[in-house]
Amino acid sequence: MTDSSVTQRCNFTIARPTLEQGSSGDAVKQAQCLLNFSLTGDGLALDGVFGPVTDAATRRFQKCADITVDGVIGSQTWSFLTFWANSEGFAC
Repeated sequence: MTDSSVTQRCNFTIARPTLEQGSSGDAVKQAQCLLNFSLTGDGLALDGVFGPVTDAATRRFQKCADITVDGVIGSQTWSFLTFWANSEGFAC
């Protein structure tokens, strides 16, 4: 059961497609926003372009979350990103 009163930090889209370098659009903005709330540091531009900087942040997050490090945002990475972005702490 989901608590509909919980406010998510990033609200560009509810879609969770598989993303990788070269992807673009609102789902990439969503991932970039979630990465910003999951990782310490300067943060990613929310430009909707999955380029080398987003790839590096994705790989860093995957390593910190102890999940498969492949630079691809698939179902496992989406799940961990959503958890960490809406937590009080950072994955790293």
